[in-house]
Amino acid sequence: MAKVKSKYVCQSCGYETAGYLGKCPECGSWGTFVEERDVPVNVKQKLDIPDDFPPMRLDEIEMNSEIRMSTNISEFDRVLGGGIVQGSLVLIAGDPGIGKSTILLQTSGELCQNNKKVLYISAEESAGQIKLRAERLGVKSDNLYIYPQTNLELIKKHIEEMMPDLVIVDSIQAIYTSSIQSSAGSVSQIRECCNMLMQIAKSKNISTIVIGHVTKEGNIAGPKVLEHMVDTVIQFEGDKYKSYRILRSIKNRFGNTSEVGIFEMGSKGLTEVINPSELFLKEYNQTQTPGSTIIVTSEGTRPMLVEIQALVGTTPYPAPRRVANGVDTGRVLQILAVLEKRIGLNLSKQDVYVNVIGGIDVNEPAADLGIALAIVTCVRDVVFDPHTAIVGEIGLSGEIRAVNHIERRITEAQKLGFKRIIIPAANELQEEIKGIEIVKVRKILEAITKGVKA
Repeated sequence: MAKVKSKYVCQSCGYETAGYLGKCPECGSWGTFVEERDVPVNVKQKLDIPDDFPPMRLDEIEMNSEIRMSTNISEFDRVLGGGIVQGSLVLIAGDPGIGKSTILLQTSGELCQNNKKVLYISAEESAGQIKLRAERLGVKSDNLYIYPQTNLELIKKHIEEMMPDLVIVDSIQAIYTSSIQSSAGSVSQIRECCNMLMQIAKSKNISTIVIGHVTKEGNIAGPKVLEHMVDTVIQFEGDKYKSYRILRSIKNRFGNTSEVGIFEMGSKGLTEVINPSELFLKEYNQTQTPGSTIIVTSEGTRPMLVEIQALVGTTPYPAPRRVANGVDTGRVLQILAVLEKRIGLNLSKQDVYVNVIGGIDVNEPAADLGIALAIVTCVRDVVFDPHTAIVGEIGLSGEIRAVNHIERRITEAQKLGFKRIIIPAANELQEEIKGIEIVKVRKILEAITKGVKA
């Protein structure tokens, strides 16, 4: 009998070593190595994939007219790129209790109403628990099948027997395959289970959505190869103190990778937010106070208006604090350096706090000008015009650089009742937009002069 060998695998990054290590040399994590057995190849169960598709010329390939399935949830369809692609493998990850199971159960109900067959595999909850959630959400259908199971071989058997239109696995960290000796949730199990689900989805042309857990740092649990194997990776974000949720696409082979969907959590589940700008500006005070501006950010093809607030005060410590919530701290430090050098604003003994109201993360450089004007108005104790929106990127020499999708941003500000918008002079408008005054600026000092409320 052959001797069974073992190895130690880092559960954070998948690094393998022959002996136990306290610290992973690959990712630097401590105490993440777990012993796993190496199973001989002939013991592993293989998927029998028929070779029904010989090599074909590109012009000979015929496309199905129903290549995508609409979920009837427009925000979810937007993030997916227009709907669920047949035979695709989608990974949805997020914090516990954020609403991953809720939105997929609601999606299942909508698809079943379109005469689609859905198999919901629950590896963490019983059938009774799923039934209670379905009744609360108002999901009732004869085409929705619940299968509480953790063994992937049994799951594969029922998928091949039923041939559903959509398979939902909740979650990938809870299922296991008998061909791997390690416990469920280990790096080897996640990698092998995801590979088997991908083979089933591609060979049977069955759309599959798997739910993934996240680590305490917010990263998707399991090996990095998990994100490479799937077709689409969607991150479910949200503030536990707020009722809304953000569905963000971070990888999509069939659509835009920067799209977001906005939802609001209620007693009946997740409801779509058709106009997210109104949500983020719901508490916006028209009287305004120093240190508050409105920027027009763009998430994928969607423009959104959010409020930026800044607070500047004298520090009692030798080193002033720089705190940023919702924007990159490095970007804020760069803006502060430009303000000190180009307009002579002395912030060397001032604490600076920058916050994006609503908990949304703004990552694009087009928010630079709004952040800078919020800081300047707070320092000078003046009020920025509350009817003016701002968009623009700041260069190191203090110039305002052009941004993309400028017409969409201007139109969104005009729809929400803003009378003026400050944009970079380098942006050339392709069409005339009426109902809003467009102010073009080249330098940051010019933007401050034209934006401060008289």
